[in-house]
Amino acid sequence: MKVCIFGAGAIGGYIAVKLAQAGHAVSVVARGAHLDAIRAKGLTLHQGGMRYHARPKAASDAAALGPQDYVFLAVKAPALPDVAAALAPLVGPETAVVTAMNGIPWWFFHEFGQFHGTTFDSIDPGGVLAKALPPERIVGCVLHIACSVPEPGVIVHNSQNRFFLGDLDGKTSPRLARIVDAMKQAGMDAEARPDIRRDVWVKLLGNLTFAPVSILTQTTNDVLAAHPRVRRVFAQMIEEASAVGAAYGLASDMSVEARIDLGGSLKGFRTSMLQDMDKGRPVELDTIVRAVIDMGRKAGVATPVIDTVYALAAQRAEAAGLYKPWGAAP
Repeated sequence: MKVCIFGAGAIGGYIAVKLAQAGHAVSVVARGAHLDAIRAKGLTLHQGGMRYHARPKAASDAAALGPQDYVFLAVKAPALPDVAAALAPLVGPETAVVTAMNGIPWWFFHEFGQFHGTTFDSIDPGGVLAKALPPERIVGCVLHIACSVPEPGVIVHNSQNRFFLGDLDGKTSPRLARIVDAMKQAGMDAEARPDIRRDVWVKLLGNLTFAPVSILTQTTNDVLAAHPRVRRVFAQMIEEASAVGAAYGLASDMSVEARIDLGGSLKGFRTSMLQDMDKGRPVELDTIVRAVIDMGRKAGVATPVIDTVYALAAQRAEAAGLYKPWGAAP
């Protein structure tokens, strides 16, 4: 099976090594020092005291790799408008695009009952993503895994190993079953899910709280969750988001306290947003936080605490030169 990982960073690099170790024809699109290291030495994964190595074909331009069976889109949201068109050489008549990302994706409202056609600049500025990456191509993927890149060409698996995948129509198509089986055989805990939007939403409730607050406080998940007043802010944010979700038929089966505890269980973990701040990379405030505010406004649901946290985090990131809102500023 031909698989390209577009964005072979922490999670993308992990997937690349695992699938390559299982015998699949894996290629990666990367850039900078990371690309140079992969070309020179391959990718090394440290997991559970073991060291795994793979030498995927690596390129900065997708045109060098050709059409694939599957493309894992594992880039951060701020890169999406530029990346969408660059994917074209990888996509053949039967190619599936697996969106291994956080936040509300551009395809979220496609064929989503009465909300079909809904869109916001915070998830698809100008509609460019839906045009370049039609929802019919998409396999949604929700990540429950923590990895890091301590140096170019090296991936460290820190915790968790779960991947929820789903077709947008809720069925299990042959293309979905095939990639889930391949990931399982490669040692990833992958599962085909009947309602991938709900899985996206449940994951978002954790990212929505821990991520923006972490860039304000510069602290790890366990420290955030252990602070009573911070927990109170998180609880208010989740309650507001849950009211927004209810307006769209989205719900979580976890209590507010359980959701906070789950995020806090990642000892010493710096959120991916905080890691991006540390490394001077653009942050994903639009798809993770602003999208919930936009959904609330459209549904007539107030989100005052989320609004406040977003305003503070946005100013912090803008001051660092790492954030500019997509489209019209909220």
